[in-house]
Amino acid sequence: MDMRTEEVSFSVLGMSCASCAQRIERKLSQLDGVENASVNFAAEKVSVTFSTDKIDLKEIIQAVKAQGFGVAFKTAHFKVLGMNCASCAQSLEKRLAKEKGVLEASVNFSAEKASVTYIPEIVDPSSLKKAIEALGYRAVSEEDREDEGAEQIKDEEVARQKKLFIFSAVLSLPLLLGMVLHLLSLPLGEFFMNPLLQFFLATPVQFIAGGHFYGGAYKALRAGSANMDVLVALGTSAAYFLSVAHTFFLEGPIYYESSALIITLILLGKLLEASARGRASKAIEKLMNLQAKKARVRRNGELVDIPVEEVKVGDIVVVRPGEKVPVDGVVVKGFSTVDESMLTGESIPVEKQEGNEVFGATINVSGAFEFKASKVGRDTVLAQIVKLVEEAQTKKAPIQRLADVVSGYFVPAVVGISLITFIVWYFLLDPGNVTRAVLNMTSVLVVACPCALGLATPTSIMVGTGRGAEKGILIKGGEYLERAGRINAVVLDKTGTITKGKPRLTDIVIPENSPITREEALIFGASAERPSEHPIGTAIVEAAEEQGLELLEVDNFKNIPGRGISCTIKGQEVLVGKRSFLEEQGVDVSPLKEFHSALEKEGKTAVVMSVAGKGAAVFAVADTIKEGSKEAVAAMKKLGLKVFMLTGDNRETAAAIGREVGIEDILAEVLPGEKAKVIEKLKEEGYNVAMVGDGINDAPALAAAHIGIAVGTGTDIALETSDITLVGGDLRGVVGSILLSQATYRNIKQNLFWAFIYNTLGIPIAAAGILSPIIAAAAMTLSSISVVTNALRLRRFNPMYIFN
Repeated sequence: MDMRTEEVSFSVLGMSCASCAQRIERKLSQLDGVENASVNFAAEKVSVTFSTDKIDLKEIIQAVKAQGFGVAFKTAHFKVLGMNCASCAQSLEKRLAKEKGVLEASVNFSAEKASVTYIPEIVDPSSLKKAIEALGYRAVSEEDREDEGAEQIKDEEVARQKKLFIFSAVLSLPLLLGMVLHLLSLPLGEFFMNPLLQFFLATPVQFIAGGHFYGGAYKALRAGSANMDVLVALGTSAAYFLSVAHTFFLEGPIYYESSALIITLILLGKLLEASARGRASKAIEKLMNLQAKKARVRRNGELVDIPVEEVKVGDIVVVRPGEKVPVDGVVVKGFSTVDESMLTGESIPVEKQEGNEVFGATINVSGAFEFKASKVGRDTVLAQIVKLVEEAQTKKAPIQRLADVVSGYFVPAVVGISLITFIVWYFLLDPGNVTRAVLNMTSVLVVACPCALGLATPTSIMVGTGRGAEKGILIKGGEYLERAGRINAVVLDKTGTITKGKPRLTDIVIPENSPITREEALIFGASAERPSEHPIGTAIVEAAEEQGLELLEVDNFKNIPGRGISCTIKGQEVLVGKRSFLEEQGVDVSPLKEFHSALEKEGKTAVVMSVAGKGAAVFAVADTIKEGSKEAVAAMKKLGLKVFMLTGDNRETAAAIGREVGIEDILAEVLPGEKAKVIEKLKEEGYNVAMVGDGINDAPALAAAHIGIAVGTGTDIALETSDITLVGGDLRGVVGSILLSQATYRNIKQNLFWAFIYNTLGIPIAAAGILSPIIAAAAMTLSSISVVTNALRLRRFNPMYIFN
């Protein structure tokens, strides 16, 4: 029996360090039915793939909660009309409970209300409304009430931490002041150093401001794990209770200021870290804010303004100058220019007329037009981009595995080192001095920072992929960032990548003894090619239509794939195709050979036509080079990349295109099915290959390469077939994607280097007794903030700087 699998992502609240993420990931991976679990500490997201036959989403959510963490959810309320009895309410309740992403559904028949608790990353109110209406009821959405919405919970948590920090700082400052005055033998020093005064100041800090460290430590230990809360709780408790003992039971120095200031500094660090991490995820927020809020549609012959969520496929939408396009669709009336830079990164407005596609969130610059909605809600290009970026930010880079392994053993190892520190100092280095042994042990516990290791990779990926999305570069995850950073060879498919992919007729040549005129040749050629739908034939037909020529009736049409076509026009046999095809049919093409060869040397594709068995004309068709292709190739070479052009065209045509854009290494006459083999051969030769194609016809080659880059425009973005997708069709974006990947990967390595160096040096220095606990806490806080701040530098990185 086939098992059905689902992949879901949702927000997790309450993670304080990378060890928390490790704990959740480990627990979920142990559940029967879970195939893969990935937790991103920086994004506070969990991504789980599971078998629906073995486990359901509610059990997964419960497992996360059992570890002491929260899951962000929302509650939607609906007025439901049309229920006749309690059974209606029960059936509706069951139907809603089966919706993917719904945690709980409750329907009250007497009140005619439905209340649904759901995970916003998986399902939205409009989908729930449709589910109600599918059973024949009318649903009227009430104002949504967020019970534990991610943003609201985060805001409340930040506000709570801010209050705790202020509370902690106010009580800790007198302790710090007393220490300074005492050291400098200044007046009031003795007053502030009074043990009872310090006890009453430090105790609220320890158990109110620092209370959540104890709670977090308890939850972690109960789950058989350890996190940063354990280290802080142990370290501050050691200093605090040693001071309590010296205050009430034993003679000795007090260190209330150490425990209180450690908690105060860590709270400050968490506040700054939360702010920085919020800025790291701004890209998705910016993308989501691009969407229009209202749409003007034709309903029953009238124009009405409605919320964009209510636009349906097939609606006629009216857009005026300066307005945002609300959803995706096809222009049915009018002419305008549209700024698509927010999706493609290309600043030049694009002309739109009848038959052209438009996309939600783009801005109508000039002119009014009407379009027919084709994609709404989660199906729009913008929604796909947001979804891809969100998924990319939860996927780990291979380089993160080392940090994950270290994080998993980190806290237990630090606790062990701190105990060894205490033993060595108390029994060997300073025998009997429990105060010094406890302080050095506390410094070790406090200076260690698993957060820096946990934030190093995902924060850079969040900022890097977000920055890419702003520039029309969609990177699927950290793994592809890492691979792209190692690319040393780029294979460019010719048609649709280097060129526009739309051939135009450039030449019509007839021999001296041709039985027809040049105009008649175009009429015969266009008439013959009209049923073929081949790109070359289409170019010939379009040329005839542009000249207003009337085409002729065709009989006995036959298409010989890859060779040409044959038909009968006015009782005469007409052949159009490759020169070799006509020769095989017994046509004398010798009068046309010279013209044919000359045109192909110019990089054009030449086809021959015969009428009644005689060579009648040569048609030359050329695909025009995309703007920016030449600059892109030059930039790739400047970066030291080996550039290949891959095409099914003959060598002469391919070489001419290569000369025009500056590519010397031509892989010509390659059939579509053989492209993947060519990529494999290059890999065997030692190249790290990026394959660049249209993402559809080149799917096998894209999959075979180390990195598959799809160059599309608008709805052509091939999100499923490529590792990196360029929303715009500009080949310069390939260079931008490689530069962005290299910059992000470089940033990750910097973060990991400093995180490892910090912990490698900080712990031994603390164990040696050189760092006081207060300085250790400040250093620990600084390490996390420095990692996030370094990642934020990517927000200013311009992937296209090489073209400026």
